[in-house]
Amino acid sequence: MRVRLGPGFGWLWSAYAVSTYGTWIAFGAFPLIAVRVLHSSAFAVSLLEAAGLAVAAIIAFPLGPWVEHRSKRPVMIAMDLARFLAMASVPVAYFLGLLSYGQLLVVSVISGTASIAFTAASGAYLKHLVRGDQLLVANARFEGTSWVATAAGPPLGGALIGLLGPVVTIMVDAFSYLLSALGVLRIRGGDVAAPREPASTLRGADLLGGWRFIRHDRALRCLFLNSILVGGLIMATVPPLAVLLLGEYHFPAWQYGLAFGIPALGGFVGARLSARLVRRHGRHRVLTVSGWLRSLFPLGLAFTQPGITGLLTVIVVEGLLITCMAIFNPIYATERLQRTPADHAAQVLTTWSVSSKLVQATLMVIWGLLATLTSPLAAITTSGVLLLVTPLLLPGRTHLFHSEPARSAEGVPAAWTAPGRLAPSRRGSGPAVGN
Repeated sequence: MRVRLGPGFGWLWSAYAVSTYGTWIAFGAFPLIAVRVLHSSAFAVSLLEAAGLAVAAIIAFPLGPWVEHRSKRPVMIAMDLARFLAMASVPVAYFLGLLSYGQLLVVSVISGTASIAFTAASGAYLKHLVRGDQLLVANARFEGTSWVATAAGPPLGGALIGLLGPVVTIMVDAFSYLLSALGVLRIRGGDVAAPREPASTLRGADLLGGWRFIRHDRALRCLFLNSILVGGLIMATVPPLAVLLLGEYHFPAWQYGLAFGIPALGGFVGARLSARLVRRHGRHRVLTVSGWLRSLFPLGLAFTQPGITGLLTVIVVEGLLITCMAIFNPIYATERLQRTPADHAAQVLTTWSVSSKLVQATLMVIWGLLATLTSPLAAITTSGVLLLVTPLLLPGRTHLFHSEPARSAEGVPAAWTAPGRLAPSRRGSGPAVGN
């Protein structure tokens, strides 16, 4: 039976879906513009991605406490409008003949910063919007939508680029943020904001609140370290894999797209299976098994060869990896929110996003140098070997089920009453839930 999560969640889900599809339709448009329109070098293209990611993370770092103490829907709408204006500036500048590499870099930073703030606000708002016993279902729906967009967006974007050019796909992405803002605006009901004393100001200690909270919860600390290392090591292989397939093995562009489009469908399957597997086998077992498997499969890329055999290898390995990730991600996102009280949710989520992006940017640079000094296949293999030890950071059953409940600023225990269930909210406006 399909679980109904209410019209408020429906609008939030729709807003997420339309912006996610817009992002994936425009996937690869910035590098194409940098290369074909601005004639940028390979290093400049890499810098555009890595520097944009790192600078956005640094700028977004102070936003956690700021988002925490403000109503979340206005923050989400403001971040969507910021992304719309930033992305829309690219086609405007292009048609005026004023587009530059510097503008692409600035737009990348603004978009990345706004995305981090939006994610923090939407996660904290989901904690307010959805009942605790339905949170895993909600996270699974977001996860499934993300992977379907990953599979469908790039081919559609590629067709649009072929017909109308990359600037048009960026305009599509811009309007997707505008539609997302309209979707959030349609949500009815209350909002959530952590209280703050009227005379208080942002202190340096507030900026570290997310890290302090994660550090003092053993299960959260384990999930934090595991997730940012796994994500960083997987993302670090993306540029070397592109060089290997497109450069050394001379895969046509359509085969390269196929190698990552088909496996993304496994993400939809995994997201649909996640809640069912938890009901049948238990949260900890599914989290642990899927966490181990997502760290084992990437080593299979070390056996990638030229030709159809190599293409099938990438499709199978990426398909298994993405399926396991899609099973794991909703469970870990649910666990993260359920262990975080409402007045810390935005800070914890911001800290998580900032740390993840900084680690990804750093490892991408390191693996780019490693691939240059050795070979792309050697860099990919090194990442696969290191991933084998990351499951050791996963929390044990004792840490998940019996650790000290997190406490809010008021000293009230976080919303745990039993494994997988939440206590009623102190706000009186429904259960406290989270992502």
